Amino acid sequence: QVHLVESGGGLVQPGGSLRLSCVASTSIVWFDVMGWYRQAPGKQRELVATITRDTRTNYADPVKGRFAISTVDAKNTVYLQMMSLKPEDTAVYYCNGNTGGYNYWGQGTQVTVSS
Repeated sequence: QVHLVESGGGLVQPGGSLRLSCVASTSIVWFDVMGWYRQAPGKQRELVATITRDTRTNYADPVKGRFAISTVDAKNTVYLQMMSLKPEDTAVYYCNGNTGGYNYWGQGTQVTVSS
């Protein structure tokens, strides 16, 4: 069974930075696409960023230029570097892995941007 475990969330002031990590219980090259999604209170889960097996990346417009997704295959880990954080980035952030159209999800990590 495949598991994804996120870490790195927390409370940060506006303008600050955080790096989220997601460790997979299997080699991440097994996934076609890995990504980060987020869900704010009262809102639907939304795409933040994705990265394909051949390292093509895609970002949601609100985070372009501020967030960066990357992987370290040897560590079975996908990262989300978040900079210039804003209060509207506050949400639970979920790691996702997709293979063959099937989605795997982590349990989520809370990110709160507040002064």
